[in-house]
Amino acid sequence: MKLHKGKVKTCQELVNEFQHKKGPEHAEKLVFKGVEGHDVYNITAPFLDSGEYVIAGRVERRDTEHSEVVFFVERDGVWVPREDAPVFELQDPFYTIIREELLIGGVQIFPHPTIENALGWRTVFYKGNSIAELTEFTKGPDGMKDIRLVELKDGSIGVLTRPQGDKGGRGKIGFMKIASLEELTTEVIESAPLLEGQFIEEEWGGANEAHLLLNGLVGVLGHIASFDGEGNRHYYPMVFILNPDTGEYSDIQLIGTRSDFLEGEAKRPDLVDVVFSGGLVRKSDGTAHFYAGISDAEAQKIVMEDPFLQFEK
Repeated sequence: MKLHKGKVKTCQELVNEFQHKKGPEHAEKLVFKGVEGHDVYNITAPFLDSGEYVIAGRVERRDTEHSEVVFFVERDGVWVPREDAPVFELQDPFYTIIREELLIGGVQIFPHPTIENALGWRTVFYKGNSIAELTEFTKGPDGMKDIRLVELKDGSIGVLTRPQGDKGGRGKIGFMKIASLEELTTEVIESAPLLEGQFIEEEWGGANEAHLLLNGLVGVLGHIASFDGEGNRHYYPMVFILNPDTGEYSDIQLIGTRSDFLEGEAKRPDLVDVVFSGGLVRKSDGTAHFYAGISDAEAQKIVMEDPFLQFEK
């Protein structure tokens, strides 16, 4: 399949395009209990572990960014912490399955080595046959979030990266392939070539989840973001397609905006218009359930047309 890549588009151009499409529907808030006094947001989609569905969520008080990743299970329509599950001092959890093994990752914050009163961050990866058996196996480069992995059709592993600074500006997506998890080192992650022309210099984005499509292409679920003139942040959920064999990729398409979700609280006034992609569960009827963090304060789910189906035909 030939992937079309046109000129780079701004957040505003993508929003204008999206407003002419049929938007998502059936928005609902996820209810979390057992972590009173804390918000739960930037969740994963539900995934099977030891016979039951689990969601990993970022859990933190409204006045701080020091968070924990907690594993929740559903009980009578409410998500509660899973008994005896580990809790990690991380932000923004994600999961994937590589060679039938569970991988969990998240962002670890630490005092910045050179800037006073500032934080640094890195991505940390755990693996195991189940949540109960997770052990840390590698870290990403300091200063890099949104590293995502996907097992490809030929058994190799696709690696999506997001450098910032000299190479990535405010944050751009890179991609490369590795033969095994043993090759997932900071040096290799830093060497991934960028997918040029996905973001203008003033804006940024990252991958949140990668799906192997039936035809061997990779469907990337991510976010694209910008600042406005007042310094408010605007985060939009988006998708694009990547051919892991040729390196070709498609234009970014939005799959929702904040107004597609229910109204709710925000962590700060500058974070009201934030939808942070969590995960997409593709259904057999051509729809998808999209899970997201909203305004850095809560978690919601909406139903939409499967955005990857058009590329699988």
